[in-house]
Amino acid sequence: MTGLFIPGDLLERTNVIAGLRLLADYLEDHPDIPVAPLGWDLSTYALHGDETQRRADVDKIAAALGVPVDDDTGHGGHYTAARTFGLITYRAVCVPDRRRDAYNALMSYAGCVTPDPGPEVTP
Repeated sequence: MTGLFIPGDLLERTNVIAGLRLLADYLEDHPDIPVAPLGWDLSTYALHGDETQRRADVDKIAAALGVPVDDDTGHGGHYTAARTFGLITYRAVCVPDRRRDAYNALMSYAGCVTPDPGPEVTP
């Protein structure tokens, strides 16, 4: 898959899988630690290449997961593929260039506008 999983990523992949197993074991051994009652989403983002290549990466992941692609780009959303395992959802995401550009434009104002702190609160 272009850009997502290359041989150099094998160590990172192994470390992520090991971390998930450690987390599962820890949560099982510590029932006093809360978990999200509705489950968790685990998202991976297609980051490399142009939008066509990033979409192709999501298409390949969708095929590997055996799920259809959800193309919400016509409504301002993302191009995604997701599969749920119990209460855990694995999601591959391609953020369209248009959404990326809009986000970057919005963030270009970061630090330029400071909200009024409001009245001072005393205990």
